Amino acid sequence: MTWSQVAAFRLARHHLLERASRQTVVEVAGDMAGVQAQLLSAAQLSLWSRVRDLRISDVQQALGERTLVKASCMRRTLFLAPAHDLAVFIRGATGRAEKELRWTLRKGVPERVVEAAIAAVLDALDQPRTRPEIAGRVSRVLGVSMQSIHGGGWGSRGKVAAVPIGDLTFPVVDLLHLTAARGVVCYGPPRGNEPSFVRADAWLPDWQDLPRAEAEGILLRRYLRAFGPATAADFAMWTGITLTEARAIWAREQSGLAPLSVEGWQASALQEDVDELAQAALTRPLVRLLPYFDTYLLGHRERDHLVGIEHLPRVYRSQGWIAPVVLVDGRAAAVWEQARKGSRLLVKVMPLGALPPHALAGVAAEAQDLARFLGAPEVEVEFG
Repeated sequence: MTWSQVAAFRLARHHLLERASRQTVVEVAGDMAGVQAQLLSAAQLSLWSRVRDLRISDVQQALGERTLVKASCMRRTLFLAPAHDLAVFIRGATGRAEKELRWTLRKGVPERVVEAAIAAVLDALDQPRTRPEIAGRVSRVLGVSMQSIHGGGWGSRGKVAAVPIGDLTFPVVDLLHLTAARGVVCYGPPRGNEPSFVRADAWLPDWQDLPRAEAEGILLRRYLRAFGPATAADFAMWTGITLTEARAIWAREQSGLAPLSVEGWQASALQEDVDELAQAALTRPLVRLLPYFDTYLLGHRERDHLVGIEHLPRVYRSQGWIAPVVLVDGRAAAVWEQARKGSRLLVKVMPLGALPPHALAGVAAEAQDLARFLGAPEVEVEFG
């Protein structure tokens, strides 16, 4: 295989080669293997880049109808995922939560205490509850005093509700990550600026759970459909599980995998995808504006197939920030930013190198549709 074939295959699977219809927004989220949603506005833009004529209200409607759900999934990161697939994305990445569990036990917290805390959290989440409500209920069940500690995340120094467990004190969010080793929890409706959390079986219509091993196999196949060819190390990085666990899942699914060489790089794809990979090609120039943390940029351990090594720090920034990029024929050719000035949307593009001629027209067309999506009557594009 060539990298050009691989790029065309992945772009098609992510609906970046051809935008999907508005009616399939939930299915698109599944085809992407989840939409990273640390910033909900970025998740909305990720879907906009893949769905034709999408409106913000379409995403809000899917969340309100509970066909699309927000949850902490792979890498202990927030995603938007189809509700009917949530067990795949959480149970399939349970190994990440198990790492948290092992860490807690190594710190000397007795196993019975940890399991009692997890059971108390799951019992409290029979309906949507905020972090202070969860901390209060769990603390009462465990017979401890609820705490308020610094731990807002993302550089915040604000205080958050927390629960003492043994000699450790867990902010509620960390306690929920620990709980993912045993149960499936998702976000409920927000209460003002405060999020709520709820058990999936108590919140999602037609909820169907999966055994962990089955979910792991399905998750690997979902991953390879969107990001193949790939390696077990790529899968470990993407899920947040250990390389040993990733290799074990890989081995269980080996009969359905095909080894490939991509210009000397050894990887694997699903056997059912080999013919499509062999025929994949970019038949026309392609330009897309991808937002912060776009899923397309987060599927592999090595990133030189996405951006030149000398430009990696401009895209993959410190503290886990992934910059918005202008994707040209499958590679990051520029970073960009947006700002509102009254009724006008300003899109500023900072090239990583010389842009091909078709990139300029492509950016202009994308910016025009972005303005429509964001409700801006006018748009201006500036190349810095």
